[in-house]
Amino acid sequence: MKEIIAYFSMEIGLGAEVPTYSGGLGILAGDTLRAAADLGAPVVAVTLLNRKGYFHQTLTLDGTQEERPVLWEPSRHLQELPQRVAVEVFGRRVLLRLWTFEVLGIGGRSVPVYFLDSNLPENDHKDQGLTDHLYGGDAHYRLSQEIILGIGGVRALKALGYHQVRRYHMNEGHSSLLTLELLADRMRSAGRHYVTADDERTIRRQCVFTTHTPVEAGHDQFDWAVAAAVIARMELDSIKDKLCHQDRLNMTHLALHFSGYTNGVSKKHGEVSRMLLNRSNIDAITNGVHAATWVADSMQRVFDQYCPGWRQDNMLLRRQVLDIAAQEIWKAHLETKRHLLSLVEERADVKLDERIFTIGFARRSTAYKRNDLVFDDLDALKRIAQKAGAFQLVFAGKAHPRDEAGKQMIRRVIEAMGRLKGDLRAVYLPNYDIALGKAITAGCDLWLNNPQPPLEASGTSGMKAALNGVPSLSTLDGWWLEGCFEGLTGWAIGSGEATSDHETERARDAASLYQKLEKVIIPAFYENGGRKYWNVMRQAIAINGSYFNAQRMLQEYVAKAYFCEAPDAPQAPQAIRSIKTPDPRMLSRSLSN
Repeated sequence: MKEIIAYFSMEIGLGAEVPTYSGGLGILAGDTLRAAADLGAPVVAVTLLNRKGYFHQTLTLDGTQEERPVLWEPSRHLQELPQRVAVEVFGRRVLLRLWTFEVLGIGGRSVPVYFLDSNLPENDHKDQGLTDHLYGGDAHYRLSQEIILGIGGVRALKALGYHQVRRYHMNEGHSSLLTLELLADRMRSAGRHYVTADDERTIRRQCVFTTHTPVEAGHDQFDWAVAAAVIARMELDSIKDKLCHQDRLNMTHLALHFSGYTNGVSKKHGEVSRMLLNRSNIDAITNGVHAATWVADSMQRVFDQYCPGWRQDNMLLRRQVLDIAAQEIWKAHLETKRHLLSLVEERADVKLDERIFTIGFARRSTAYKRNDLVFDDLDALKRIAQKAGAFQLVFAGKAHPRDEAGKQMIRRVIEAMGRLKGDLRAVYLPNYDIALGKAITAGCDLWLNNPQPPLEASGTSGMKAALNGVPSLSTLDGWWLEGCFEGLTGWAIGSGEATSDHETERARDAASLYQKLEKVIIPAFYENGGRKYWNVMRQAIAINGSYFNAQRMLQEYVAKAYFCEAPDAPQAPQAIRSIKTPDPRMLSRSLSN
């Protein structure tokens, strides 16, 4: 069997019918695997089988989010395998069954995804549900899942006959316990119970780590006393100080210590991560989305006619789209817009007008994404609608069940929409998923995104929009720093400069948002039959759609991380410190030097 790349991710978005994802991280993982299948890369993936999904979201009239499990039947979509593996979870033996799903590529090649499932009658009743909920439960539940993913995943690959793994790719730190399982294998083979420097070098040559966020909540940490129960079979005192801070096992630092290659997910995020994690060798591979998945049917037909071969070579869009009449792009877009508006009417009983400029926003509802920024000044919105031209808003997005600030933001958005009734139309669609995401990113006329810099690691929704000819209006952070060509691919909100005064920064960004809508964007949409706007749509495809795709991203991983010589050791940090949401003043100062 040839060497493979083993891709580990806590969540993977394969489709709305397999609800083992919550948002961007999982969708990115799914797009990565689709690109690997297209290119015939020797990749296999490992994840958890979440029988109750993330959650199904409903919203009350006042915008209160209510959650219930997403019940689905794995046997309808996955194939159960005969192999079983076991892990020890807090002193208990937990047996895992394996399922598989084949991600099919354009040329008929495929990438297998292996799901780990603890729902077996042989297990203790409380252990049967350990894999049920994505990001659910307390710290013990989360650590149990990470034992299953990291340690159980390595054992599962062996049970399936994968004995030549060239690289283990940890997509975020949830799977970083796999490094300790690899260490344990080496120690067992050598007949000893201690870690040597050669052990550490060997594991580093095998491991790749992608970090996805500078936000503290995205980096799991566990009390060392609790974690020691998992790894008591190893004598790790010699390296404990490299993995812990204040007696807490930091899964990001564990992954960093044992990875020969580490990357952030945009050029800006790479810089932020180097400062935040105090390591100068963190590279950057900017995210991308799978073009053939996210381009709407009507736009695919246009590409097929004018850009044959674009699925196999996304870069063909760069030159050939510019030869398509802008009106052809607009006609295809109108089909996607009608589809979106029919969904709005079906799901929310709200009728929107296809002739009216439509702004889309669909992100996870959490503080730094500032989902409610556009509603800061309702009088300004009313004035813009009266003077510049009518517009309508389509919103969606879930808040994590324990994110009270995110839930409150959804309530504020829906309350503001109610106050705007009669002046402009706005709707919040519940239960955002892959299918709804595709409809909104393709069907709106403008994609709005306004996170607080520098906390957006990358963002991919605007990339999906660009592939469908939908320009972005976004703060200069994450991928948009690379993709924003003012007036060509979209427009910037503010300067992207972070300050310590968040209220002033927010007011500044809101004012910029309103100014761009009133003076630039809406007039371009309505004046001269929209022809100026159509040209921006075409440029968004040619410039951004051709580059910010998973095909280019996967090729970078192949060249930089998968099939190159990994260094023996990463540069050691001066000191291990806890990961905290960075002070924007420090980051902006660092990035300007």
